[in-house]
Amino acid sequence: MEVELQTWQNWAAALRSRGLGEFAAVLLEASGPLNVVAAQMIYVSQPLFSHTASRMHLEPLAHLLEEPEHTQSFVTYLREGTPR
Repeated sequence: MEVELQTWQNWAAALRSRGLGEFAAVLLEASGPLNVVAAQMIYVSQPLFSHTASRMHLEPLAHLLEEPEHTQSFVTYLREGTPR
């Protein structure tokens, strides 16, 4: 969970610094079941990315999208700044 929280903090900071925090939260909520499809697309496309840093971000993103509870927790984190 500690690694996940660090990743979420990095993502949230990057999104907020660009003014995209609320947009990302709304998009994640509105996507609903399509998030699972997006996660599968990320898993399938991972071999195309040889850069280690890209893989380090893609796998946690796929995991976030794959689990609706994690997605909602991240949305809450984006909006409130505290993990659920």
